[in-house]
Amino acid sequence: MVVLELSEQDVNRLFRALADATRRDIVRRTLVTDISVSQLADSYEMSFAAVQKHIAVLEEAHLVTKAARGRERMVRGNLVRIHQAQRLLDHFEELWRSRIERLDSLLAEDAPAPPDT
Repeated sequence: MVVLELSEQDVNRLFRALADATRRDIVRRTLVTDISVSQLADSYEMSFAAVQKHIAVLEEAHLVTKAARGRERMVRGNLVRIHQAQRLLDHFEELWRSRIERLDSLLAEDAPAPPDT
């Protein structure tokens, strides 16, 4: 079960990392291909240091990995972590759908009978 795969701290890191549009874009781009930190920094209207901080948050959440390739640092998306996040969201969806179904059942039981005409 997903809940056992990820600690509460892992879940918090994951959603914190994905809460930012720039970080989501970095994850999206790095799932397609490895991309250097420099190339990523050139793509955004922010400083190189700011992009590095975004990458550090993503690394902490295990959404990306960074590896040296020559003089460059390459960033790669972690598909396994993305699948864990998807399973977690699927789990929450199942939980809430079952709660809504139970609520619908309770409301149907308490509904007054329609008048005879």
